[in-house]
Amino acid sequence: MTSESPGTLTAEGWRGPPPREVCIVMLSAIGDAVHVLPVANALKRAWPECRITWVIQPIPHLMVRDHPAIDDFIVFDRKRGLRGLAEFRAVRRALSDRRFDLLLGLQVYLKAGVITAMTPARVKLGFDRVRARDAQWLFTTHRIPARGQRHVQDQYFEFLEALGVPAEPVMWGLDLTDEERRAQSDFFSAIDRPSCAVVLGTSKAEKNWHTAGYLEVVEALHTRFGLQPVLVGGPSSAERTVADHILERTTVPVVDALGDDLRRLVWLLDGSALVLTPDTGPLHMARALGTPCVSLFGYTNPKRTGPWRAYEDLIVDGYAEYPGEDYPLAPVYRKGMERITADDVLSKVSLAIDRYLDPRTHARP
Repeated sequence: MTSESPGTLTAEGWRGPPPREVCIVMLSAIGDAVHVLPVANALKRAWPECRITWVIQPIPHLMVRDHPAIDDFIVFDRKRGLRGLAEFRAVRRALSDRRFDLLLGLQVYLKAGVITAMTPARVKLGFDRVRARDAQWLFTTHRIPARGQRHVQDQYFEFLEALGVPAEPVMWGLDLTDEERRAQSDFFSAIDRPSCAVVLGTSKAEKNWHTAGYLEVVEALHTRFGLQPVLVGGPSSAERTVADHILERTTVPVVDALGDDLRRLVWLLDGSALVLTPDTGPLHMARALGTPCVSLFGYTNPKRTGPWRAYEDLIVDGYAEYPGEDYPLAPVYRKGMERITADDVLSKVSLAIDRYLDPRTHARP
């Protein structure tokens, strides 16, 4: 193969000249967008001259829009009905004059498959047939070997393995700008104790914990552990309802920091000593930022979507139907959030302080 010949994907990995144009298709879910970042960083590290384009939806785009590993974004604003078809056409127009050497189909749903199909790319690498949903495997030219279910982050790293690109060192690069650092400093300088960011809700009601539990835990964070509860999350009505319930009934000072600014949420999580959260995007943001997180699982499998290789000892496992259950690593939903008690959560808060925070001040070292 000459140096002018295009590279290609073989069973041993990418062979020939490095790809010049790479497309990543991962549209939605903030947590999944976080999992993409180490993949993009690894590609850029291995092939520094390649140009990486990411097809993404508006909300996760707000979080990663200035990421140094990504050269270009194509924002797909999903809508229903005829307006949704117009968005597909808009993406197709944006892609029409592009020619990619490599596409990574990291999302396994139909809408991502349609975009994969319409993207001009010589090599389209996707999931194996067993793990691909909505027949997404039909839209790719190459598929990663079948490995069975693994943590979502490890599944994304299988794409790097198929390309022969090292994942290590794993880096997210979810860094703050100077302006964000100043805003973070102004916010936390007004608080006289280390903060615990409390995430109140998710996009799925089945993953949410009950309001009474949050209220009990928030009060204990302040009175028993010397932490300042800071309510964080998005602008949904469900989160607002829980926040208002807590603020109306609590006997301790609570900071209300809910909002719709995803970059502000990044620096709130980064500046907190501890994060308390169900299985949702801020959990994976906190893990990427290195902020210890007490995570609440009952609906989704923590072996598959828990904090990747960190703070696993702080998981409050309501997914297990009995203590110590050795359940398989499978994407099976359970109704286990109701099994979680305030005492379960506070036990993990105590453990987090002992293992990850300064024992005297309860701040991050």
